[in-house]
Amino acid sequence: MDKCIACGVCAQKCPKKVDDDYNAGIGKRKAIYLKYSQTVPLKYAIDPENCLYLAKGKCQACVKFCPTGAINFNDREEVVTRSVGAVILAPGYRAFDPSGLGPYGYGTIADVVTGLEYERLLSAGGPNQGHLLRPSDRKEPKKIAWIQCVGSRSTHNCANGYCSTVCCMYAVKQAIVTAEHVQGDDVGQTIFYMDLRSHNKEFERYFEDAKSKGVRFIRSRPHTILPGKNNIGVKLAYVTEDGGRREEAFDLAVLSVGLEAPADAAAMAEKFGIDLDRYRFARTSSFTPVATNREGIYVCGAFQAPKAIPRSVTDASAAAAAAATALLEGRGTLTKEKTYPPEREIQGEELRIGVFVCSCGINIAGVVDVKDLAEYARSLPHVAFVENNLFTCSTDTQVLIAGKIKELGLNRIVIAACTPRTHEPLFQDTLREAGLNAYLLEMANIRNQNSWVHQKDPAFATRKAKDQLRMAVAKAAEDYPLEQMSVPVVQKALVIGGGVAGLTAALELADQGYPTMLMEKSDKLGGNAWHLTKTWKCEEVRPWLSGLIARVENHPRVQVRKNATLKTVTGSVGNFAGDLDVGGRTENLTFGIAVLATGGKEYQPQEYLYGADHRVMTHQQFDAELRERAAAVKKAGSAVFIQCVGSREPGRMYCSRVCCTHSVQSAMRLKELNPGMKVFVLYRDMRTYGQREDLYTRARELGVIFIRYDLESKPRVFQAGKDLKVEVVDPILARPVTLAADYLVLAAAIVPHEQQDLQELFKCSVNADGFFNEAHPKLRPVDLTVDGLFAAGLCHHPKPLDEAVSQAQAAVARAGVILAKDEMQLDAIKSQATAACDGCALCLDVCPYRAIQLEEYRDNGLAHKRIITDKALCKGCGLCEATCPKEGVTVHGFTMGQLKAQVDAVIEAL
Repeated sequence: MDKCIACGVCAQKCPKKVDDDYNAGIGKRKAIYLKYSQTVPLKYAIDPENCLYLAKGKCQACVKFCPTGAINFNDREEVVTRSVGAVILAPGYRAFDPSGLGPYGYGTIADVVTGLEYERLLSAGGPNQGHLLRPSDRKEPKKIAWIQCVGSRSTHNCANGYCSTVCCMYAVKQAIVTAEHVQGDDVGQTIFYMDLRSHNKEFERYFEDAKSKGVRFIRSRPHTILPGKNNIGVKLAYVTEDGGRREEAFDLAVLSVGLEAPADAAAMAEKFGIDLDRYRFARTSSFTPVATNREGIYVCGAFQAPKAIPRSVTDASAAAAAAATALLEGRGTLTKEKTYPPEREIQGEELRIGVFVCSCGINIAGVVDVKDLAEYARSLPHVAFVENNLFTCSTDTQVLIAGKIKELGLNRIVIAACTPRTHEPLFQDTLREAGLNAYLLEMANIRNQNSWVHQKDPAFATRKAKDQLRMAVAKAAEDYPLEQMSVPVVQKALVIGGGVAGLTAALELADQGYPTMLMEKSDKLGGNAWHLTKTWKCEEVRPWLSGLIARVENHPRVQVRKNATLKTVTGSVGNFAGDLDVGGRTENLTFGIAVLATGGKEYQPQEYLYGADHRVMTHQQFDAELRERAAAVKKAGSAVFIQCVGSREPGRMYCSRVCCTHSVQSAMRLKELNPGMKVFVLYRDMRTYGQREDLYTRARELGVIFIRYDLESKPRVFQAGKDLKVEVVDPILARPVTLAADYLVLAAAIVPHEQQDLQELFKCSVNADGFFNEAHPKLRPVDLTVDGLFAAGLCHHPKPLDEAVSQAQAAVARAGVILAKDEMQLDAIKSQATAACDGCALCLDVCPYRAIQLEEYRDNGLAHKRIITDKALCKGCGLCEATCPKEGVTVHGFTMGQLKAQVDAVIEAL
């Protein structure tokens, strides 16, 4: 600040306007401004609540344009005091530093990099602008190796005995992306691993896809990395499963480093008075997974434990829900409603279309010639401005778009970028901020529908992008302002499913002040949790579950309906209505949102003599055996667990996530009961992710023997007289071994309940495995594809109890965004009858949302029929418009004129 000369350039360049009344008289008040007092001369000051960098980690325009270098956010020591009712700690993590691992040569061998550094090498915003070049000689590497578990799952060369959860999948992703970057027959990606942990939703398929694309997976942990000739490239030394010693040359080695707690974790914990675990992550309970030991302080993200993006986002929403409950009395008292300038009247204006072409890093620019595409856009009719941006969705580009609209009088905007599914609301908001109607926007999806599809044919992709852009510009010329309608919000909730996720959601909703109906199809609440004894943290489940049920049943804002089935549903987000069958009696209900927590069930095996021998049990059955007949179990001489029964194989290509940890816990319990018992776990990949790895380590210390098997050589179970035997190929001995089994426990898959009825009622979708589809796997992991619906628990994907609780809390946070409103605006893309409608009623038959009705009216004394659309129910799907043979119904935003303009535009190229 000493260098500040009060020139005002920072305030001039700052894009964030706060208000027009600046009492110092120097222009409009910005997030950075010049400040004068009796004790401090005229200097810059920063408004921390409005600064785009301090609030969102972006912008820094003031730093860039300051002529004296006076502004430096890294050196700011200003103290800002705030009084708050709750605190959410999300300081993230730090990547493990492998410098201390001498045999891997990091820091001395040029072509050894960390996973995070490799990510930057791939990035368009990285040191090579997305061109993959190795550090030693700046040449493109063809043959790359990834080494897993660097700084994780080890207590020998570091203190991190836990699994960092994300490393396997980021290595797989990097290998696939590398294959897209590097061309040629001599290209090869190899991943060295101990256990491949692709346990999250759709991850197993991604792993299988990587194998099908030629990524090589070697189950080994290289012990040494040596520099190549002239310190170019590397040579890896490793041992194969059969004991063979290998040395192999690679162009580049990537160390998949793990996640550690932040460097200041201990200081932060002391400051806030919260407990940390042995690895310096925030300590939480399985039953309150985002709450610390100090009331009012919550945690989320990797500070609680290493986790992938979907779960970090889920936990963030869960923490928000917990904080919202704590702040219930003050809800809305500090709320600031965003305001927009008056909408510009464009009727009568000359068409002036602005086109913004996104490079999306290298996602688009790596395939499509975006410079050529931008130049082509300048030749299209009515186009008045064209810009190519590195990331069109970035904050600075939004400022640019709004500025160009005002400066050049643009009245239609075309964005050639990614899918409107994720970013259209952002661009619509930018138009509103610039005074344009939000529906004067068109998006050409040149990423998902082009560059990602045609990676091997850039020339064709560029031609197709021109077609897409031409169509978007043609439609934009036909766009007109649309008006959104508002509907009252029914500030009530429906929760479907009475397991842990449903109970948690109902209780959280009620605690936040919303009347909630909880319906359960059976005659008992609690679901699968009744089959559990302890969590992976050794917390007793049943006492907690009983207390949870009592709190729900006795809550004044919760109505519980058992033996209940939802029969009908009408309406849309904020305003649903339905009929509930409760033991043969019909109840009518209205609700603004619904949380689907219908749970899952244990797969009933068809293999391994299950059902033919009473000693063969599933996890749930064996848990009951341990609870009710522990004395008999204690006398057993041997027990065998078989993992992945019904999971990770064709027809059910997903990991059930809880099975490995559950088997390890049960095996440890057996060793505690009878240390002399022979206990074997037959597995494909041990997936004790996160700090569950400590259980795996402890089980081995207790003498549990783990034997790996492959999908192609599953264990064989047979009876030898009265004895039960299991034969499996030991990969170390490379020969079959036969094990005696007094108990054979099958880690059966978790499968969803039949969801078809709810699918049809709510028009939501499920994936190939029958689990509900989220709106976006990372950005909206608990929202379903239909607005106002949220998923929690096993119906979304298999998960342990603590994650089911967190997801239920997250669903409540997302639902609260809707329920907190008295009314909400609906999308303006709705159908409407035209003058050509003659009441034939064909559209009534095809409307999936029952949004169209037939009405009678009189004209000149004659009776006529025509359709009328319930705007609240209509989703703008267009089936009615496509069905009508007379153009008697249209959909705003997709009129026949707009569609014809697009068709004509694409025909131009034929």
